[in-house]
Amino acid sequence: MARRHEEYTAKGATVAAIVIDEVGRNAAMVEKLHLPFPILSDPERTLAIEPYGVADPVDAREIARPTTVVIDPSGAEVWRHASLDFAERPSEDEALEAIAALGLPATSQTPPAPGRAEPGPKAMPFDSLTAYYRGAKFAAIAMGRRFPESKENAAGYSEQMDRYIEAVHQTRDLL
Repeated sequence: MARRHEEYTAKGATVAAIVIDEVGRNAAMVEKLHLPFPILSDPERTLAIEPYGVADPVDAREIARPTTVVIDPSGAEVWRHASLDFAERPSEDEALEAIAALGLPATSQTPPAPGRAEPGPKAMPFDSLTAYYRGAKFAAIAMGRRFPESKENAAGYSEQMDRYIEAVHQTRDLL
């Protein structure tokens, strides 16, 4: 995570996440994962989620589909990856390439000062994340074997879990 923050800021990007969760839960996530960027709250989905067209139309929780958007200094969208559902996330490398293509000078971004952390009742402890991601990885592999038509999606999800495990290890090194 810290390494990625340096890559983003070196390429002149400002990084933020936008979700439907309450401010306190977002602060807890920033604190737990030592995220070098803020997580903003759009609980009514009217400020960014619906205007950017990323509201998940089939999820009963009315969440947003994970989406990464790169916007140039003029405000124009230059790259987008909208995930299929809540489980899919793009590789950071694709977004970094889109940012690098802008040719912007380096900037600095002070990591956010987390607000009052209020983890939700189902928040997973940091020390449990590696085991959780390993379980998700092997479940995806098994599903890909059982359902050959899903093998490609399962392989992508398995690679995503490997990235998450590596991020947990990098974050643990910061502690």
